[in-house]
Amino acid sequence: MNLHQFRFVQEAARRNLNLTEAAKALHTSQPGVSKAIIELEEELGVDIFARHGKRLKRITEPGQHVLQSIELIMREVGNLKRIGEQFSAQDSGTLSIATTHTQARYVLPPAVAKLRELYPKVNISLHQATPAEVARMVIDEVAEIGMATESLSDYPELVTLPCYEWEHVLVVPPQHPLALKERISLDDIAHESLITYHPSFTGRNKIDQAFSARRLQPRVVLEAIDSDVIKTYVRLGLGIGIVAEMAMRDDPATDLVVRPMGHLFGQNVARVAFKRGAYMRNFVYKFAELLSDRLSRELVVRAMNGHVADYEL
Repeated sequence: MNLHQFRFVQEAARRNLNLTEAAKALHTSQPGVSKAIIELEEELGVDIFARHGKRLKRITEPGQHVLQSIELIMREVGNLKRIGEQFSAQDSGTLSIATTHTQARYVLPPAVAKLRELYPKVNISLHQATPAEVARMVIDEVAEIGMATESLSDYPELVTLPCYEWEHVLVVPPQHPLALKERISLDDIAHESLITYHPSFTGRNKIDQAFSARRLQPRVVLEAIDSDVIKTYVRLGLGIGIVAEMAMRDDPATDLVVRPMGHLFGQNVARVAFKRGAYMRNFVYKFAELLSDRLSRELVVRAMNGHVADYEL
């Protein structure tokens, strides 16, 4: 048996048993993938896949166990490569980060700038995506670290740690009647034209849950993934906006009035994620520490080793 066979079996499972797609992903031929899988099955003495003719139909029970072992083996192979990379060039390389637009725009810049100061030979590769895509990139090792508010803790393949808490704020033009109110209620905004985040981004589920609990139906007239877009359309008079508080911290604009909404939508927790069992280079730990004083190399190591369970702020 060899690593090529392991990769072929793993990719076939990832591609929903479609050998043509697996072959394309691996830049090889479909007959070659099929032959390698059959040879591995013959060597192991079990069928990894049940077949109908030449088509793979499902993963067998022993095949499930084989796949679990292959995942462990391929993970450790990746770790061996990273160990070599670290000890051949301990202060250089590329840090790949997967995150949402809000984190990339408002939270990461100071940490990225500081990391570049500490490790000038390290390049930063920033992938902006949905929270689900962030999780998948970390799992698939496209990124070494992921950061988002939603979804990351839902994946057993990931170790996640809370980074910081934040709340939503309301932004309205100065001439809007709500600009005169210090404390806003759900009733105040239920019939307003709302401009806020797309449902998969930036704590939107907390907003929807708050309205649902009161049996109110918000009038969301525009959804976006970018806080700056939301603020732009508020300025154009399309409605009032609900954005993350960090989108307003360094905004010098005087043409918008900001009101806290934590009492309505609660606190949100931004989390960082690492692939469970992955080997991490020194500057990955350092970047985590730069993101929040709540994170430390010791804490991340303990979490990766399974010694930190359900750690919360």
